[in-house]
Amino acid sequence: MNDLKTFGWYAARISPELPKEAFKPVPTRLFGGIAYLITVITGMLLISQIQLPIIVNLFISIIIGFSFSAMGFLGHEILHGTVIRNPRIRNLLGAIFFWPLCTGPRLWRKWHNMEHHVHTQDETKDPDAWPSANKFSKNWIVRLVYKLPLQVRSIFGFLYLAISFSIHSINMFFLYFKEFNMKNRSAVFIQLVLPWMFWIGLLFIIGPVAWFFAYLLPLFIANSIVMGYISTNHRLNPLVDVNDPLANCLTVTVPKWVDVLHFNFSYHTEHHLFPAMNPKYYPLVKDLILQKWPERYHQMPFARALLTLYKTPRVYHEKNELLDPHDKKVYSTLGNGLNVKEIQYRKL
Repeated sequence: MNDLKTFGWYAARISPELPKEAFKPVPTRLFGGIAYLITVITGMLLISQIQLPIIVNLFISIIIGFSFSAMGFLGHEILHGTVIRNPRIRNLLGAIFFWPLCTGPRLWRKWHNMEHHVHTQDETKDPDAWPSANKFSKNWIVRLVYKLPLQVRSIFGFLYLAISFSIHSINMFFLYFKEFNMKNRSAVFIQLVLPWMFWIGLLFIIGPVAWFFAYLLPLFIANSIVMGYISTNHRLNPLVDVNDPLANCLTVTVPKWVDVLHFNFSYHTEHHLFPAMNPKYYPLVKDLILQKWPERYHQMPFARALLTLYKTPRVYHEKNELLDPHDKKVYSTLGNGLNVKEIQYRKL
């Protein structure tokens, strides 16, 4: 991980070659959001108002869950200011599209925009970074889990994806709540509680069976999709002292139609270079990165990234390796300049 650069260093060399419109908001992205809202409402009405076969309800649940995740991706865009710049409208739309995932716009901007983006893969400052061996040794729950073999842990880890975004969001509330000034704390609290009240209230209105198919199962599906991306964004990359997006981020590749439906969320290195740029223009950024620094850029097919995640542990050793305390194996990360095919392990 020698010769790390800041995201500003890269951005300064790419920005002059990008069109001016790439730095403007793209409000037409909201048409996709409206389509997902209509899909969700229609699906919920079908499940709750019509006695459908279980297999049909299951199919509708999958569509709703997919829509929930895509709404979250759009909410992420909106709260970066790349769709609408007006703060009040931005927060309102962000709250709407994050509503199924029960994450408030004020908390998200603090946790994601201000902390994660500024301190990406910093061991102590990034709220999304996984622990080093030092932190691991101080947490008895993690120590207990890591007594299990890697494959067993990985199975449970992948099952945990179905609830992990929701759990992490609540943890972020308790982590950052006191950092908000007093006049904003009530808004942060309300933005957490209102969505949960709404969805729990829906349980009593439509009944437990319909609620399971209309909300709970789609929430599990949305969590899994969202965390599938988030888990591959950084967890195969090293911890770093310099916020270098080409060292600490991984872009995953998916079919073009998936990028369209997921608002180009797969372009994660590009996002960390230009978080205030609408993802519509990230393919242009990727092309420029590949022209200028192909040896530093990390990309991997989404399925292979998930498989690699399954085969590797999540405890860092010396920042640029991953340690499995169970059998004392150390795996390489995708650190700066390391080809993505070269993840290997050695005995500690």
